[in-house]
Amino acid sequence: MNNTNYKTLWNDHPYYTLNTWLKQQFGKKVYKLSLDAGMSCPNRDGTLGYGGCIFCSAGGSGDFAVKPAASQDADGFPQIDIGRQIDAAKMLVSRKMPPSGAYIAYFQSFTNTYAPAARLKTLFTCAIEREDIVALSVATRPDCLEPEKIQLLRELNAKKPVWVELGLQTIHPETAAWIRRGYPLSCFEEAVRQLRAAGITVIVHLILGLPLESQAHMLESVDYLAHFSPAVNGIKLQLLHVLEGTDLAHLYARQPFPLFSMEEYVDFVITCLEHLPPSMVIHRLTGDAPKKLLVAPAWSADKKRVLNTFTKRFSQRGTWQGRLFQETISL
Repeated sequence: MNNTNYKTLWNDHPYYTLNTWLKQQFGKKVYKLSLDAGMSCPNRDGTLGYGGCIFCSAGGSGDFAVKPAASQDADGFPQIDIGRQIDAAKMLVSRKMPPSGAYIAYFQSFTNTYAPAARLKTLFTCAIEREDIVALSVATRPDCLEPEKIQLLRELNAKKPVWVELGLQTIHPETAAWIRRGYPLSCFEEAVRQLRAAGITVIVHLILGLPLESQAHMLESVDYLAHFSPAVNGIKLQLLHVLEGTDLAHLYARQPFPLFSMEEYVDFVITCLEHLPPSMVIHRLTGDAPKKLLVAPAWSADKKRVLNTFTKRFSQRGTWQGRLFQETISL
């Protein structure tokens, strides 16, 4: 496949965007609805630790998700009305999408397979059986994917597409211990193997800018995922955000550590894209943080400026995702 083929596949974008891939899969624009299943995390409830990963806010990466009711059911779980959450989330994006639009049910907050399989089946089925939902996306940890849960995801995937999003963040053991990730790289690899065997689409999160890592370290994580393709279908590149109330924010207040400038980050992300295969879908270039919680970097709050800078730099560098990957293959 040559660069012209890539540009056609990517609809003339400088990389394989999520919007392009979704239109190819579903034939129309599709929008994600962030949902909260009311689950916790083994890194918060004492199973592995308390407080979550060092960068994790009280919302568990689901600060933009529609929140569940405060009451509990007979088993001690929060009362969850997924249909109500979906309707409320659709209202939030109603200016961007028509009432008859197509949506992905994105279970985002905390660890969304950290509950009995029977409860997961009830929640996920409620979402996937709605006509306006075209796919199910589940954010979770690789150490919370027991065989019965993977089997459930396999069964749901037979009805509509199912994605699983795994927060790897880094491949480096020292950094993983520092951020309190709580599982080894071998656990991630086994989870990906089992998910792909079940036919599930896998998306992986990496954080760029963790204090213990140089750009060379970060590129090693990117290269690891590049050569994990096609088992890993998509990637989310996440700028490190320092958020109010996190242990990371407490550390930053005591002894500020270097953070990317906007220009450094944009150039580095483009370098990351050059290391990825052309078939890998780019779900995120930077990520959002609630402005009321954002401590640093301040520039990341101006999303329009950040995206405009990306557009300008792509034009200046003339870079296409997979260029270096393609050149390596051709040698």
